[in-house]
Amino acid sequence: MTTDAMTTPDERLAPHKPRINLAEFAHDAYKAMIRLDASVRRGIDPTLAELIKIRASQINHCAFCLDMHTKDALAAGETVERIVQLSAWEESKHFYTAKEVAALELTEAITVLTDGFVPDEVYGRAAEVFDEAELAHVIAAITVINAWNRFGVASRGVPGEYQPAQR
Repeated sequence: MTTDAMTTPDERLAPHKPRINLAEFAHDAYKAMIRLDASVRRGIDPTLAELIKIRASQINHCAFCLDMHTKDALAAGETVERIVQLSAWEESKHFYTAKEVAALELTEAITVLTDGFVPDEVYGRAAEVFDEAELAHVIAAITVINAWNRFGVASRGVPGEYQPAQR
């Protein structure tokens, strides 16, 4: 038996089939999401945006979004090490800046609303490192990727074929 890193494409399981093409059948909603995403991107550091997208996608188990945003982050110059550490960022904070840690903590609080609200202390830590405009864009970025994740997991987007745009 071979290890995962040594498997050939012929040995891998076939990808699942997507359920529905939301871009085709919910065209207006999909286009609105693209415009919303673009508006958020203009107000947030691109590296921070990708870290937020990857972390929320990990929590939401959106394989399609994980594929897309890890590739986009790598294309933008992010390191493999920081991407790999995201799933355990609390134990590896030294890989990230204070702003990134605050954004990751806020990402988790907004993504997992098990208590029904974002704790004041989490919001307060983010408010200490971001000005109000930055914080508003971080919150918007977290909200948008959570919506995209719901599109991805509901439609069962297939990971693996996404290619980042040339920069």
